[in-house]
Amino acid sequence: MICRKFILMLLIVPVVLAGCATAPPKNVSNLCDIFYEKDDWYDAAADARDKWGVPIHVPMAMMYQESSFRHDAKPPKKRIFFGLIPWGRVSSAYGYSQAKTPTWQDYIRETGNRGADRDDFDDAIDFMGWFIYKTHTVNRISKWDAYAQYLNYHEGWGGYRRATYNNKAWLKKVAQRVKERSLRYATQLKRCEDDLQKGWFRKLIGW
Repeated sequence: MICRKFILMLLIVPVVLAGCATAPPKNVSNLCDIFYEKDDWYDAAADARDKWGVPIHVPMAMMYQESSFRHDAKPPKKRIFFGLIPWGRVSSAYGYSQAKTPTWQDYIRETGNRGADRDDFDDAIDFMGWFIYKTHTVNRISKWDAYAQYLNYHEGWGGYRRATYNNKAWLKKVAQRVKERSLRYATQLKRCEDDLQKGWFRKLIGW
């Protein structure tokens, strides 16, 4: 009897934990809908904007491209034996921002945010703000230039300077999609940011 109860608990716990996981927003095509559904996300994105001088719509468009706002997103596995058996990951990228482990460690070292987790939205958006800020500092790319910022994010600062993206027509197309999404997000945010800021103020004063 005890064994049956134990087995039942083992089956139930993963289901409960999965239900507690943060689900992606229902409508990822509209930034206002994203922030209305996930109001704490707006607060975190605004904090990153104020801290790093990064417009909200740029990291949000990049994050969508990287993970579709899934907290546990991972790159696909490598395949061996005639492409049939998955084995290992193609990179160490993980989480909302798909930050690779070495770059994440650089972020922690430079910011002192030692408790940061890649599957935490607040930490992920702060990381992306930091990266966009660094790209502006290192390669003089405007923080508003989602196209070039994404190429830096994908290829790294050195890769961008070497123009490695010129050999990747597919990557340029992806960067263009990121730019287009960022512009849509920017237009949408103008329509709702006053409401979002009022919501933040209400929480601050306890309404």
